[in-house]
Amino acid sequence: MPRTNFNELLDAGSHFGHLKRKWNPAMAPYIFTEKNGIHIIDLNKTVVKIDEAANALKQIAKSGKKILFVATKKQGKDIVTELVKPIGMPYVTERWPGGMLTNFATIRKAVRKMSTIDKMATDGTFENISKKEKLQISRVRAKLETNLGSIVDLTRLPAALFIVDISKEHIAVAEAKRLNIPTFAIVDTNSDPNLVDFAIPANDDASTSIALITGIIVKAIEEGLSERKVDKETAEAEKEGVKAEKTADSEEGEVKKPAAAPGRKPRRTVEQKK
Repeated sequence: MPRTNFNELLDAGSHFGHLKRKWNPAMAPYIFTEKNGIHIIDLNKTVVKIDEAANALKQIAKSGKKILFVATKKQGKDIVTELVKPIGMPYVTERWPGGMLTNFATIRKAVRKMSTIDKMATDGTFENISKKEKLQISRVRAKLETNLGSIVDLTRLPAALFIVDISKEHIAVAEAKRLNIPTFAIVDTNSDPNLVDFAIPANDDASTSIALITGIIVKAIEEGLSERKVDKETAEAEKEGVKAEKTADSEEGEVKKPAAAPGRKPRRTVEQKK
């Protein structure tokens, strides 16, 4: 069963593309028609592409890997933060830091700097520095929190990226492509769908469209995480069951082991007599 339908996408305004003069010819297969100089996206194809992307991301989440969400445009940043934060996936909604993926080690150093500053506030270091220095350090901490606070738990490169508007996030797309990290994205009629691995043709400017599609993707990831949890619990239960069975067998074997008769010596063999 599809995760969404034509009418839901229509109500969200996902069918509205850009002006005809701004279109990217590579989007031709996903354009249904033109109306008043604006391209109209074929939502039947959008439904199919959403299912493909959601199912793929579900499997990635089920494997225990991280998916990085990228949406720095004002229409999507708050929506992505609100939807993604509860599932514990990393996200970038402020400026994309250059080298976020290709220079990941440096980004991790900046993230660790936040922990160092936090430690300074608790171990008494702040008490031994001037008020001016303390204010400067606090500002650095606040800036790091704004730009990198949402990726604190990203200790290694993400397994995939979900992007809202690949034209705006072209640096993120380029970095992911260079490292062969799978990319999933909402792609409007002014962008090239061939730049990403899983393109979802839809309006990437309307907040209603972004919210609907991102919500569907988040729900699919939640399903993957839930299935992973169930599989883990089942495996642990089976492991405990096998362990309990072995213990029971061992105890039963000890009970059945015949004991030597009291006061009698074991009979010697013929070879021992010789």
